[in-house]
Order: sequence, then structure tokens, then C-alpha cells
Amino acid sequence: MKILYSPASPYSAKVRMAAHHAGLAVDSEIVKTDEEPALLIENNPLGKIPVLISDDGAAIFDSRAIIHFLDRASGGKLYPANPEARTEAEVLEALADGITDCLLAHVYERRFRPEEKIHQPWLEKQWAKVARGLTWLQTSPVSFVHGVTGGHFALAALAGYLDLRFAGQWETLWPSHGAFLAEFESRFPAYPEFKSRG
Repeated sequence: MKILYSPASPYSAKVRMAAHHAGLAVDSEIVKTDEEPALLIENNPLGKIPVLISDDGAAIFDSRAIIHFLDRASGGKLYPANPEARTEAEVLEALADGITDCLLAHVYERRFRPEEKIHQPWLEKQWAKVARGLTWLQTSPVSFVHGVTGGHFALAALAGYLDLRFAGQWETLWPSHGAFLAEFESRFPAYPEFKSRG
């Protein structure tokens, strides 16, 4: 299998960590989405990453679709078998991915619009969602009682992206992030290899 990815992409980090944790043999290939290379467009008409190309050549895209595919391929190593525990992991994943969506919207607004056209109210709205999400994480500590799950990988990927693009702007909103990352890395020592990097 192969994952098409970008080193800065938090969604790429999430699925690459999950594949590693699940013990699946997956190659990784960097693609530049701005260039719309044929390998990417042929496997995802949306031109987004990450994309997983399975052993039989099937293309799976969207990080949640990929991570659930990896869970099935590994015999359930990424989500608990207990329905309530699995729902908890999936909700954590949805929260982490949702905060990440807001961060990316924030970055893209500043990166792709001329300075005079940047819409400050839009940036403020996205950041308000980020702040509410991080405050939620602070008041609802993350549990590892069911082991490392897809939710934890999404959250660790979010933390890496916050460090990469928003250092100094978010830490007071989620002061327990250090404890989460310490516990996560004790269970997944390869974390530094997969963090988003520019």
C-alpha cells in the first residue's frame, strides 16, 4: 500500500501514524497538491491529500475513510470493539478533525488572499471555534483506558499542526496538552517522526 501525503498536512500525519501503529506495510510518497500531479488526480479527483492506494490499486481518500480502512485491514487495531468505547473514540476524532478544519481555513485565508482582501471576521469566527474546541479538550480530559485509538491519532496530529502553524497562540487554551502528548508518546514512541513539519 502507499499513502500520498504532504509533510505539513495534519491529516497525512494522522493516517501515517495509524498505519504504523497498526503494523501495516505502507509506503509514503510526498506529493505537491498545488502542482496537481497525475498520480494524485488519478487517485482522487478532488486533488486532496492524504490518499491511500491499496494493494489492489483501489484509491481511498479522506483521512477518516483511510483510517477506518486501516482499522479493518489490521483486524481492529485502531478502534475499540466495544460500541460505546468506539463511539467515544470516533467523537474525539471528529472533534480533533473539526478543529483542524478551522485551523486550515484560517491558514488558507491568510495564505491565498491578497492582504487587502483577507476577511478578518472569518478568521475570528474560525478561531472562536478552535478556542471552544480546545477548551472542551481541557475540561474533558482524554482517556487511554481503551488503548490508543483513531481519536488519539487525530488529536496528536492536531497538536503537531498547532505547534507548526500557531505556536504561542493556543497553549493557554489547552494547558493539559503536554500531559496528553507525554502519555501518547509513551504509547506511540514514533510520534516525532510523523509530526507535521513545514
